[in-house]
Amino acid sequence: MTASTASSPVQSAGPPAYSGARTEDDKALLRAAAELTRDISTAKPHIYWSDMLLSAAVGYAALAGAILAPALWQTIALGVISTLALYRALLFIHELTHLHRNALPGFRTTWNLLVGIPMLTPSFMYEDGHTIHHSRKRYGTRDDPEYLPLALMKPWSLPLFVLIALLAPIGLVLRFGVLAPLGLFIPALRRANWARFSTLAINPEFRRRPADPQNRRRFAWLEAGAALWGMALIASVFVIGWQPLVVALAIFSAVAVLNQLRTLVAHLWENEGEAMSVTAQYLDTANVPPPGWIAALWAPVGLRFHALHHLLPSLPYHSLGEAHRRLTAHEAASVTYGKAHYRGMAPLIGRIASSTMRGRPQQAEPAGDTVQAS
Repeated sequence: MTASTASSPVQSAGPPAYSGARTEDDKALLRAAAELTRDISTAKPHIYWSDMLLSAAVGYAALAGAILAPALWQTIALGVISTLALYRALLFIHELTHLHRNALPGFRTTWNLLVGIPMLTPSFMYEDGHTIHHSRKRYGTRDDPEYLPLALMKPWSLPLFVLIALLAPIGLVLRFGVLAPLGLFIPALRRANWARFSTLAINPEFRRRPADPQNRRRFAWLEAGAALWGMALIASVFVIGWQPLVVALAIFSAVAVLNQLRTLVAHLWENEGEAMSVTAQYLDTANVPPPGWIAALWAPVGLRFHALHHLLPSLPYHSLGEAHRRLTAHEAASVTYGKAHYRGMAPLIGRIASSTMRGRPQQAEPAGDTVQAS
């Protein structure tokens, strides 16, 4: 056999092109996401500690100023500062859920003492439930506490979804300051309180299971601390009057509404309960990347890269910006990766609201017409 007739070696084929099916993954994107971020996957303690402590300090200082301010405009101005700072401090609860327990010694306990318990949102209210939200089999299903098919619901469901957050602080005061102590004497109430009101859930059908033995004692201590603080807040009305509590609750309500607006645009909410691939979950989620800066206020602590977070749940928040730059520059990954980028909150609300008007999700846009960050 001559060289001219010899068979040439078969070239190895790459992974098949991503078809866009909701049960299929873009393997090039997943591989690039994992490989490009290995060197930035470690949480940096100095960033976590300084960011959380400074946010909490500014938030509480502004809260005290808002309570003591002699003029209404000063109360409002300081209230806005307090809202943004405490909102940022509160959203570290999301990082706590994904951090390895030994990654930042003492951080979880300190956050609970400084932020979680004072704001009646101890970390157990996000732990367990949020891991379900990242499950490949349970994301977007009836078992997901953090998912509702809002894009397929009635138009009035969107304003109701946001406005109900105004009542969240009052509900938390009642949950910890009234129901928790009563639950010590009424076992049925204690079980119902845990199942229905111990998870930061938006899915009304979700019921939380009893805590596993590994976390039961820690969760009990956190609940006891929040219950004592809740009772102290109620009692404070009879000691220092109603004004401090009203101002604090107003600021906490503003924090809750801001977080609910962020939640509203965190996903496209187009899944009707079927299991989805990781890539499909990514495309049902939104990034609002730079150069716009306003998203850093309403989606702080890395949450402006929420879709990217669903690709890399354990990546520290301070590494998401660099991961975004690397994936954007990666030829094979950038096509699918760019389809989850949006300009801001308003376009996302418009898209979801439009879907509710039609009663179905909007048709997917061609890759070349993907909305890009401004």
